[in-house]
Amino acid sequence: MLKVGVAGLRRGRGLANTFQNHPETRLAAICDPAAHRRALAAEAFGVEQTFADYDAFLTAGLDVVVVATPAPLHAAQSILAMEAGAHVLSEVPAAWTLEECEALAEAVRRTGQFYMMAENMNFYHYVQDWRTKIQSGEIGRVFYAEAEYIHDCRKLMRGPAGELTWRASMPPIHYCTHSLGPVLDILDDRCVTAVGMSTGTHTAPDIGSIDMQVGLFGTEKGSVIKILCGFTVTREPAMHWQVFYGTGGTLENRRAPWEDAKISRSGEGTMVAFPAEDSDPDAPDEALAGGHGTSEFYMVDRFVGAVTGRGPVPIDVYRSLDFSVPGLCAHLSAQQGSVPVEVPDYRVR
Repeated sequence: MLKVGVAGLRRGRGLANTFQNHPETRLAAICDPAAHRRALAAEAFGVEQTFADYDAFLTAGLDVVVVATPAPLHAAQSILAMEAGAHVLSEVPAAWTLEECEALAEAVRRTGQFYMMAENMNFYHYVQDWRTKIQSGEIGRVFYAEAEYIHDCRKLMRGPAGELTWRASMPPIHYCTHSLGPVLDILDDRCVTAVGMSTGTHTAPDIGSIDMQVGLFGTEKGSVIKILCGFTVTREPAMHWQVFYGTGGTLENRRAPWEDAKISRSGEGTMVAFPAEDSDPDAPDEALAGGHGTSEFYMVDRFVGAVTGRGPVPIDVYRSLDFSVPGLCAHLSAQQGSVPVEVPDYRVR
């Protein structure tokens, strides 16, 4: 039975739920600087070891540490956890700077611990289905794809006393992994060049956050990908959207929850609607515990399977950086007048 500790009890609550329900893991410790969140989680999960301090939390004899803290802390806290002898499941993105990316990859090699980024979008039911469709050649070779994540998070950009949180200063394209991760996974590709543009600040001048950023990426296999992210834009409900253009057809997601996805194949005429379900309809009831359909259920099970020797890490440190680094590079490009920026590869060649 793996002893799991969760740091960060906002997003971490859903992951704690998922690990609590897994037959091979036990939630052994929780960590959060907010006393009320610690108390609520301790009561909900029956956990006795609670910590306000992350360094003290790492002394709890944990096999697995879940890093669900503010994004600027992910890389440093993941490295500390691996150095303490724990395997790591880190929330997205994997790192906040290019320097942290190199340090994270080096720490995984040095410690020999398992590391995985918790990109739950890759485990949405329709993403898995589309991966099969596209990799089997149903729409031919994909040469262009787009993905968008639009979510009005202005309420999360201020704390209880009105202070600005880390989200207020976050370049939107830094949070690209929910869009880019599934696309790169489906295409089995990585980005090599990034160009970025920003809209500036219009919708939330009191916060100062960039409204939207777009990244245009060239890939190793010669495809082009466009990613759009915005977190102070009025749009309800929040939206994930993707489209793939191939030599033999087009596959496009719905724009609203009440719509269907659409596919068009060469020689068939108009696009045909078909369901695109977030959750696996055949999953057990407890698979919904994570908060985003059945995605966390499968994501956590694959991670636990890697730690226990049942299979490889589905999103290892290098794949985590493939999903995260292009957003960092696109923001650098936007800051430099949208010049192309090379996307580094942290694999040891």
